[in-house]
Amino acid sequence: MDLASVNEELAEIDGQIGDILRALQNGFQKLDKIKDANRRSRQLEELTDKMRDCKRLIKDFERVSKDEAGRTDPETAKMLHDRKQSMIKELNSFVALKKQYASENKRIDLFDGPSVEDGYAEENVLLASNMTNQQLMDQGNQLMDETDQAIARSKQTVQETINVGTETAAALKAQTEQMSRVVNELDSIHFSIKKASQLVKEIGRQVATDRCIMAMLFLIVAGVIAIIIVKIVNPHNKDIPNIPGLAPPVSRRLLR
Repeated sequence: MDLASVNEELAEIDGQIGDILRALQNGFQKLDKIKDANRRSRQLEELTDKMRDCKRLIKDFERVSKDEAGRTDPETAKMLHDRKQSMIKELNSFVALKKQYASENKRIDLFDGPSVEDGYAEENVLLASNMTNQQLMDQGNQLMDETDQAIARSKQTVQETINVGTETAAALKAQTEQMSRVVNELDSIHFSIKKASQLVKEIGRQVATDRCIMAMLFLIVAGVIAIIIVKIVNPHNKDIPNIPGLAPPVSRRLLR
């Protein structure tokens, strides 16, 4: 029976689930050909995401099927139920495959020895199942020693970081104080310039006043001199008053 004749939404969900199941089948087939552990882990993560999407779509299929069950005949309802169970069974088979590959990857991560640069690659060649108790204890002690050394290095790094932070804070404080002194000196210079400007203005005003006084004195002296000259030249001029302190000129008598 065609699902599109029952419900178009069910048919669309069924098509999406079928696409994901085919993608899962192809993905697990490719996984057998991948030898690198990191690539296998990434492939498993992608397949896990697809299985989550498939599980969500199966729930949507079940929800729509329940809504449609009250409007369909028992044969159609049974067909929808069987279709859902078939999808769940197929998805569970992929889930089991995923668990199997995941456990294999964990065994590879545990028992693949590190590079020679780590300094203990030779000891890790033996599988844990073939090691004696003494070997396991020795390896555990070695790991604890290396952990202690790593912790000591971390503490030293933290202490060095604290020292650098302290020195930086002291340098910043000194620079801040220096900037404060510079600002104070600039304020003093600005105040001195302002006072000097006021002083220059006052001196300018005093010079202008002195010049005015000198000009007035010059005019008075010039006027007095002019009067004296006129008085001497024309002593009988009544329009020019006598200057206080200056005796009138003596009249000359002609000798007979």
